[in-house]
Amino acid sequence: MIIIMKPDASAEAIAKVTGIIEGKGLQAHLSRGDEVTIIGVVGDKSRLHGSNIEMSEGVDKILNVTESYKLVNKKFHPDDSVIPVGNTFIGPGTFTVMAGPCAIENHDMLLESAQAVKKAGASFLRGGAYKPRTSPYSFQGLEEEGLRYMKEAREATGLNIICEVTSLRALETAVKYVDMLQIGARNMQNFELLKEAGRSRVPVLLKRGLSATVDEWLNAAEYIISEGNPNIVLCERGIRTYETATRNTLDLSAVPVIRAKSHLPVIVDPSHASGVRAYIEPLSKAAAAVGADGIMVEVHPCPSCAMSDGPQSLTFEQFDSLMQNLKPYIQLAGRA
Repeated sequence: MIIIMKPDASAEAIAKVTGIIEGKGLQAHLSRGDEVTIIGVVGDKSRLHGSNIEMSEGVDKILNVTESYKLVNKKFHPDDSVIPVGNTFIGPGTFTVMAGPCAIENHDMLLESAQAVKKAGASFLRGGAYKPRTSPYSFQGLEEEGLRYMKEAREATGLNIICEVTSLRALETAVKYVDMLQIGARNMQNFELLKEAGRSRVPVLLKRGLSATVDEWLNAAEYIISEGNPNIVLCERGIRTYETATRNTLDLSAVPVIRAKSHLPVIVDPSHASGVRAYIEPLSKAAAAVGADGIMVEVHPCPSCAMSDGPQSLTFEQFDSLMQNLKPYIQLAGRA
């Protein structure tokens, strides 16, 4: 349920309505726009029967929310959210680029990668310290040692750093180092991890699950925000279909769908979506054109030697070319 207040509703009238809601054991979430204030009601709305909120001073109208996700719903929060992360923001008017190796392999390669993506224009260094791999015999990451390298790279370049966490133990360690946590596709419905990410208050990049619907994805984000963390960015990284020409099928339609359903920013990961470096540039251009708030790209000093995802990683030169060729698309989309 959302309660839309009249444009001239006083602070006292708003406080009275929220008092009624909270007095019934429900949560009241305020979203203040330039002209109107919206009060979102979370909980069993049957408790409000007989309260006659619609008759309260300053109330314009009451709307029921049929979707199971409430706090990430655009009906609750009509204005698009701007998410502060480190020394930057993700959201309307910006186009954020996150780049770096799939896995942190050693100190020197990470620092070299950080310098290169910074020079090309990225604002985030991505790198995997904890790697969820299909095979238990594949490289699993350097864990905290890798996080220490990430922190050093941030100090050397000024880049914000983001790293995937795969367990509660990994999250408890990562929050001491990173500017943003990443929850990957395989953990999108790891509800205990989502709740712990919400309690951490550290900004979260939430990737879409391998076969998740948009509503399932938004419900996963609801777990995070319901624990008190509103700083969430969504990431479309391709979904599993019958097609085998690419690693996954990039669902670019998810970007405008998210824009219609939620106030949260959404970026695109063309690397994991395609699995082929030759497709990354056209998909990145398409992401900018369709209204994404940014991209996440895998970059490696020597992709043929990479311990993880070499075929979809760009060289430094290819990433620099991508960033140059993307500029007209970003400008046409009205972003900086």
